[in-house]
Amino acid sequence: MQYLLRTNWWKWACAILLIYVVIAGLLMPTPRLPILNETIRVLHFHVPMWFGMLFLFMGSVIHAIKYLSSGKQINDTMSQSLATVGVFFGILGMVTGMFWATFTWGEPWSSDPKQNASAIGLLIYFAYFILRGSIQDEQQRSKISAVYNIFAFAAIIPLLFILPRLTDSLHPGNGGNPGFNSYDLDSRLRTVFYPAVIGWTLLGFWIASIRIKLQNINHQLDD
Repeated sequence: MQYLLRTNWWKWACAILLIYVVIAGLLMPTPRLPILNETIRVLHFHVPMWFGMLFLFMGSVIHAIKYLSSGKQINDTMSQSLATVGVFFGILGMVTGMFWATFTWGEPWSSDPKQNASAIGLLIYFAYFILRGSIQDEQQRSKISAVYNIFAFAAIIPLLFILPRLTDSLHPGNGGNPGFNSYDLDSRLRTVFYPAVIGWTLLGFWIASIRIKLQNINHQLDD
């Protein structure tokens, strides 16, 4: 009980928000839209998870830059953990997106430009972990990984937000299609969608903080 009382306020906020998002996202009334119908509920999971992924990657690259400027190992540990959870959220976002696409586009993977760009972005981050695993020297691994992390984040922004807009795309807001705000993100969806973005993002940082604590314990045991 004392541990629960000491828990950071943002963890309580995360738990409350996600309980609300799951219950309201699955049970609240939704707009009756052609094709989308009940699948619009995936909006509260698919898109916020991608937002969470981007915030986690942003935190990862910030700590990569801090490591390069200070050389403190804790920054490398935080950078790696945030990137790991970011990739996990990216995979969840892709899986929920494929589920949504099955019912709205007729197949889980239609080689849509944003789908392909998302896959390439995740592969770039997969290479980050392969790179880390291939270097034995700890300092060299941390430095090279930090530099690569900056490249990876710089690459994923145009992959997700610029290139899909330059060609035809099935995704809302891309390739000439109107965004959700233009036709179906009404007030009912907004009351769940925005809390979902905050809740899933907080959950990502919560998971990353646990990973960081575990890695610090392992470093202390190794020393």
